[in-house]
Amino acid sequence: MNQNLYVVLMAGGVGVRFWPYSRNSKPKQFLDVLGTGKTLLQSTFERFLPICPQENIFVVTHEEHAGLVRQQLPTLQEDQILTEPMRKNTACCIAYASYKIAKRNSEAVIVVTPSDHLILKEQEFQDVIRKAADQGRVQDKLITLGITPTRPETGYGYIQYHTEKAFAKKVKTFTEKPELSLAKKFIESGDFVWNSGIFIWGVQAILKAFHEHLPEMSEVFDEGVKPRLDTPGEKEAILSAYSQCKSISIDYGVMEKATNVYVCLGNFTWSDLGSWGSIHDISPKDENNNVINANAQLYDSRNCIVKGSADKLIVVQGLNGYLVGEFGNVVIVCEKDKEEQFRRFVNDLKARPNSNDFL
Repeated sequence: MNQNLYVVLMAGGVGVRFWPYSRNSKPKQFLDVLGTGKTLLQSTFERFLPICPQENIFVVTHEEHAGLVRQQLPTLQEDQILTEPMRKNTACCIAYASYKIAKRNSEAVIVVTPSDHLILKEQEFQDVIRKAADQGRVQDKLITLGITPTRPETGYGYIQYHTEKAFAKKVKTFTEKPELSLAKKFIESGDFVWNSGIFIWGVQAILKAFHEHLPEMSEVFDEGVKPRLDTPGEKEAILSAYSQCKSISIDYGVMEKATNVYVCLGNFTWSDLGSWGSIHDISPKDENNNVINANAQLYDSRNCIVKGSADKLIVVQGLNGYLVGEFGNVVIVCEKDKEEQFRRFVNDLKARPNSNDFL
């Protein structure tokens, strides 16, 4: 067990692409999406227990969901749950956790991970994390975890790397969600991997990167937050800092600018579970490629997801590639693979009276 290894679970998203199953009151990471008896947050937390002391695991979430974190991870201490007063993307979240950890251990190596991903072959994942953490110990690398691609996926970001034999390979380029033709070329070239959004770095390396590439954010945390961490004034300091910081991802703010970025390759099964299409990909299916988690009868239908409660019968006929679902007070019938439509549904709903009842 590496006493200098720390883990930050990012649990602040609202899962818009997963509406109406994922709601503001209980986003995707707090749901048992895969039917395992554990929520995605619980599964992510347990994934790190064999390699990281439990007291070194932090969860960053929106303040309205702190109660859910306490409920689902009751063994965490109160100071391991970092609450955000507003959503400002991943750079702010990572800055908060990094400054908090730096105060406790200046030699810390931090793993930053989303809390809502699927990872199979967990022992292989843990082995890669251990090796990457060993690379991060020197405090001079910003490391991201790349996943060996199995198909030309347009829903993921890609990382191109230099093909040296080292375990941590120098990154050449980042590409966000390419068109299918470009994704096919990436796969054919052999030097691209999927960007998992999982990062490993020494705490000094990431603080230095904030100073160099997001100096305004760094200044806000250095002057306003750092002196008040672990004091009664921390919450007020974080509110002030978040009010001043711009909303930007760690990818755009740091990783795509820095010159000391490396990627470690993983060959385990991974999915960001970012959409209904990804749930369909990894779920058991019937003979017509339908995923059925409902009291349902299907006729002449294929490639669908049908989800509902046991006390309601859902009858589906003549559909191909649809989500048909009953989620509390919302019934939805739509093409499951059109991710952008779910954002439109949510945005249009916000304009209606009493919209919070359905969001």
